[in-house]
Amino acid sequence: MKISNVIAQEILDSRGDPTVECTVILENGIKASSMVPSGVSIGTYEAVELRDGDEDRYLGRGVLKAVENVNKKIASVVVGMDVEAQEEIDQAMIALDGTENKSNLGANAILSVSMACVRVAALSKGIPMYEYVAGMFGNSTEEYEMPVPMINVLNGGKHAPGASDIQEYMFMPIGAKNIEEAVRWGSECFDHLGYILKEMGYRTTVGDEGGYSPSLGSNEEPLELMVEAIKKAGLKPGKDISLAIDAAANEFYVDGKYVLKAGGKTLGREELCDMYIKWTEKYPLMLIEDGFAEDDWEGFKLLEEKLGEEIMNVGDDLYVTNIKRLEKGIKMETTNSILIKLNQIGTVTETIGVIKRAEEVGMRSIVSHRSGDTEDTFIADFVVGAGTGFIKAGSMNRSERVGKYNRLVKIERELN
Repeated sequence: MKISNVIAQEILDSRGDPTVECTVILENGIKASSMVPSGVSIGTYEAVELRDGDEDRYLGRGVLKAVENVNKKIASVVVGMDVEAQEEIDQAMIALDGTENKSNLGANAILSVSMACVRVAALSKGIPMYEYVAGMFGNSTEEYEMPVPMINVLNGGKHAPGASDIQEYMFMPIGAKNIEEAVRWGSECFDHLGYILKEMGYRTTVGDEGGYSPSLGSNEEPLELMVEAIKKAGLKPGKDISLAIDAAANEFYVDGKYVLKAGGKTLGREELCDMYIKWTEKYPLMLIEDGFAEDDWEGFKLLEEKLGEEIMNVGDDLYVTNIKRLEKGIKMETTNSILIKLNQIGTVTETIGVIKRAEEVGMRSIVSHRSGDTEDTFIADFVVGAGTGFIKAGSMNRSERVGKYNRLVKIERELN
């Protein structure tokens, strides 16, 4: 079925900042929309998110230029194309942009069209989006793997300034028998953690991704409190629920050193690695994301050598869902896992290519939201279709996060 029109508009994300929504309309009148998320802890090598820069409007964060690029430039290329020819559509937009980092049209403009095409194509075929995505990957549509959620419960770094240096502390309900139980466990442990913080006199306001944001004055104490919350929920740390962190070390990397304000420490690469090793020995910590800065390849490699057999060593800012940076990581044997964010690269087919390449070499992929997200549940269907086994969708708080979990539960019920 051919595309008859694409229409973009400016909407707001979960931080109240503008982002792009695109509606793709087919010749038979069927239409569907998708919304693009936005990050605040942004890797240097991410595809460019086009902003207007007009300080008189949304403090320069408007996206009217990106919207215009969809409605005029991109529309002139994709209208008339077969909506199921996803790779051709994405490549046409990449060629139209003409830059390596999509700085001409904007990755937010391009991705809004790319995602909407996937959704409307599934709708036109009368199948769920996760089934359509499974077909794009060449995966079985008879059996699906529901992902283990990484549930953000404590925010720090850029997501909650003044809390901790570590940007995210997460629960991973690895022992849950299904996604519904995983979500329930995550919710109960999140609530117990809130009660613990209140009893200790800490604030229970939340950060960008819905996790609590207390000023604990320590980067290790959150791990202790999380273990306590798991026990209070009647669950077993390390068996039912493990812990994960997103250090986002790029944000505290200064002049070749890692400056941790909580605790007043300045650490070198080896010292920071030793800190992570100590934490994995004391707590059921099974995943460390961005443990080092985006260009500290040797730091990631060191962590992989020390802990790669025991934990998921995840690159996010390191790779930015970019095939060239992934290839470098594969060659250097830098990590055993990669975080996947569609808006880091800007098209669905490029994202699929990165996941497939990681899978070829035995690396695990985690499909992720962004800190500035929307009510769009695209990644929930995408991760089920992709079959990567892990999703990072935020806390059990704020509807733009909970919406993804609700969608996963509904998918599981559909699949019985």
